[in-house]
Amino acid sequence: MFNPNNPTGFDMKTFKAAANPTSSFSLGDPWKRREAWRYTGPFSRWSRLRSAFPGLGIATVAFTAYCAYEWAFLSDKHDEHH
Repeated sequence: MFNPNNPTGFDMKTFKAAANPTSSFSLGDPWKRREAWRYTGPFSRWSRLRSAFPGLGIATVAFTAYCAYEWAFLSDKHDEHH
């Protein structure tokens, strides 16, 4: 694609297409690419929700196990009828 009349390799058509905001070459919203990191990876909505309660899963399992242990082994063996 080397143009012998243009030794620098500068293409004015490509430059104009990039400068025109309505062209298909441009990104449209200039901040879209810069803001995309906020909603991917560790910053996604699910990841933020999961990290909001970091010990909830372990605490729920431990509490359930304790309640089952208390019901099975620590209940009174005699019945008191008043």
